[in-house]
Amino acid sequence: MGLHVDPAADIFSFATVLKKQGLFPSAGLIAGATLLVPIQEGKISRALDRWFPERQLMLRSEGRVSYLVLSKRLQMTAFAAVLAVVGWSAFASVSYVFYGQFLDSKDNQVANARLAYRSLLSQVSAYQRKFSTITGDLESNHSMMLELVEKNASLQQNLKTVSSQLKTTEQERESVLAVRQALRESLATTENELRSLNSRNFALKDNLETVEADLQIALSERNDALFNGTRMRRQIKELDTRLADLETTEQGAVQQLTERTINLNDSMERVVEMAGLDVEKLVRANKSLPKGQGGPFIAATPDGKSASKLKAGLTDLEQHLQQSEGLQDIMRRMPMAPPLTSYRVTSSFGKRRDPINKKWAAHYGLDMGSPFKSPVYVAAPGLVKFAGWNGKFGKMIEIDHGAGLTTRFAHLNKILVKKGQQVNFRDKVGLLGSTGRSTGAHLHYEIIFKGRSMNPLKFFKAGRYVFQE
Repeated sequence: MGLHVDPAADIFSFATVLKKQGLFPSAGLIAGATLLVPIQEGKISRALDRWFPERQLMLRSEGRVSYLVLSKRLQMTAFAAVLAVVGWSAFASVSYVFYGQFLDSKDNQVANARLAYRSLLSQVSAYQRKFSTITGDLESNHSMMLELVEKNASLQQNLKTVSSQLKTTEQERESVLAVRQALRESLATTENELRSLNSRNFALKDNLETVEADLQIALSERNDALFNGTRMRRQIKELDTRLADLETTEQGAVQQLTERTINLNDSMERVVEMAGLDVEKLVRANKSLPKGQGGPFIAATPDGKSASKLKAGLTDLEQHLQQSEGLQDIMRRMPMAPPLTSYRVTSSFGKRRDPINKKWAAHYGLDMGSPFKSPVYVAAPGLVKFAGWNGKFGKMIEIDHGAGLTTRFAHLNKILVKKGQQVNFRDKVGLLGSTGRSTGAHLHYEIIFKGRSMNPLKFFKAGRYVFQE
């Protein structure tokens, strides 16, 4: 065609096309082209002429012939677009293969972690079901005792009713006897009048027969009253026997339930003592239990009446059940589970050498090592008192569990709760980190009772004892 081709213009055009395709930075390519044009202008021009010569496409329609010219610039643009598509397809294929392998590896790790977590949850659920079964047995026994007490009260009411009916029968018997005596006196008077008034014998004969009939009726009523009284006395004796048997059965059940409650209270007190706490101080510090009590001391002794021993046993059982409720509330508040799923103790509670200046210092918590950003869980239900940065502790969380018990989680990487938030057992509150004065990723864990730091390992030991039970 005789067209003049400017190599520099073609290279700049080619760089512009590559820039639009997102393959190379336009500035670098243009700068390179600027440097190459003076040096290899002839070679590049010849190579481009050889690779991308101008081509013509002949088109024939209805006897007319037309030409479509494919310039060198158009060919270079198409070739660059094809190279960009092929390169991007190769890069996407390789990335897809390796990304799939990476996702499979991560999925395996997540599946293993979920399997371990579900196993731990199944164990915790089994222990919770066992504890719920014991509590349900106590509640069912308590309900049975209340039903027995109600039956006893009903039997006593029936006994009072029978006694009142017996008294009424005795009064009717006395009335019948009085009527009989009056009739006898009337009969004697009538007989005297009959002897003295023979002339009126026929007139009084009818009256005498009437009086005798009334007397026979009165005697019959008296005999019926005596029979009914005897039958009621027999029923009273049977009721007394049944009441005594029922009281004996109830006393045995109350005694058995009292012993089980005492054993349960002893077990809970032993767990509290294993954690290094004073049971009496912990009970006094528990504000959720009622404290308003008083009055003079009067020893509870059987009064000889029906069910008096049973009432005394029920009173004793109620005291032990109240104590059991208080101890159970305390057990729910005690942080006996570790805050990490897996850990190693990197620094124990008590005296130690400081990890930074190597001087002897007091360590009021437990340093627990675990992988970076491991989830940190709360060991007992409570209320978040503090969540934020606390000087050398770094990111810290403080949770109030009530009854004077508080837990702290320091050097966290991330805090997942807010101040004033209510948390439950095994809620995730943060991620393990190394903020503040720290030499590496770990969790500084503290348990405080009424301002005094306690050894967390003792609480973990008490928790293992509860799970074994």
